[in-house]
Amino acid sequence: MTALLPGASVVGESRQATLGVLGGGQLGRMFVHAAQALGYRCVVLDPDAISPAGAVAEQHIQADYLDSFGLAQLARDCDAITTEFENVPALALETLAGMRTVAPAAASVAVCQDRAVEKAHFESAGVPCAPHAVITNDIELAAVDPALLPGILKTSRMGYDGKGQVRVSTAVELAAAWNDLKRVPCVLEQLLPLKAELSVLVARGADGQLVNYPVQQNLHRGGILSVTEVPAPAVPTDVQQQAVAAARQVAEALGYVGVLCIEFFWLHDGRLVVNEMAPRPHNSGHWTMNGASASQFELQVRALAGLPLPEPRQHSAAVMLNLLGDLWFSEEGGPTPPAWDRVLALPGTHLHLYGKAEARHGRKMGHLNITAATAEAAHLIALEAALILGLPTDF
Repeated sequence: MTALLPGASVVGESRQATLGVLGGGQLGRMFVHAAQALGYRCVVLDPDAISPAGAVAEQHIQADYLDSFGLAQLARDCDAITTEFENVPALALETLAGMRTVAPAAASVAVCQDRAVEKAHFESAGVPCAPHAVITNDIELAAVDPALLPGILKTSRMGYDGKGQVRVSTAVELAAAWNDLKRVPCVLEQLLPLKAELSVLVARGADGQLVNYPVQQNLHRGGILSVTEVPAPAVPTDVQQQAVAAARQVAEALGYVGVLCIEFFWLHDGRLVVNEMAPRPHNSGHWTMNGASASQFELQVRALAGLPLPEPRQHSAAVMLNLLGDLWFSEEGGPTPPAWDRVLALPGTHLHLYGKAEARHGRKMGHLNITAATAEAAHLIALEAALILGLPTDF
């Protein structure tokens, strides 16, 4: 594809080069900021009248993701289009691709939308994943290998941040859980002894250029990412090299264009297995906004616009703390903003709030990046910040 140059007018038209994004959440908001910094105009399509990304974009199209008029307007007003979340209907991306450059492609997003298809892709790409079974009917339920128990039953579609997941220990619990999940297609994954959860972010251009960030170590609480540390503490070099190689392999096998996050389980026996992937920037990559030479959102813009992808360089050790709406509530009530002044008094702290009007329990409101010259220093400052905010300090 011909590069869509920043700050340029589109040939034959009077308007500025414009990038579109399906979805108005915080990832879309940070994409818009990165695109605007490079001189692009941005259009957001989102059904909500008020959204974090829509509030900062030059234009907001309020429409459903499958609304034909909304999609036609987005294609008319934009030169290239992306998505900020994996559950946007793949059909919307297919429709837009008939009119404009779209990245990632609908086929890539469709793989990420179905856990069963996703695991089949991992296996075809030669990347090991957790032992599992697909359950779509009573015959497949009865045929589940007992060795997969205890395990985690996950809905094949629409599950994220721990939603649509149930731990089961016996065949009876498995059957009951599948019924509770309305007997929708599911994947049962064997529960594995985890040493740590890791992720790797890659960015790939339409020309096949592929770059990656260092391995990230993640801590989840209640199924939601809570802490990311880079460099990954105590992860041997060979394990990190294996994770990077596997992530690049997955992206190449998809022919992927854009930013892709691959999540891994590092097991106590030393094995590395892939868990899942997200066809977009990822919470675990938010540290790149302050700790790397180019953020994940800048690389998302570059890949979409056909610009060169520089190999990102980590210039500071970093810790990312996810900030949920729970922080706005105390025993006395709420909502009350946390003590940001005390947090920002700590060296190397960078606060990113998402512009959401209402704090709610479990809602992602922002993140805090801590950067320092060494991993030890970043970790200690992150612990201080966590104490101030009332967050757990078990990292």
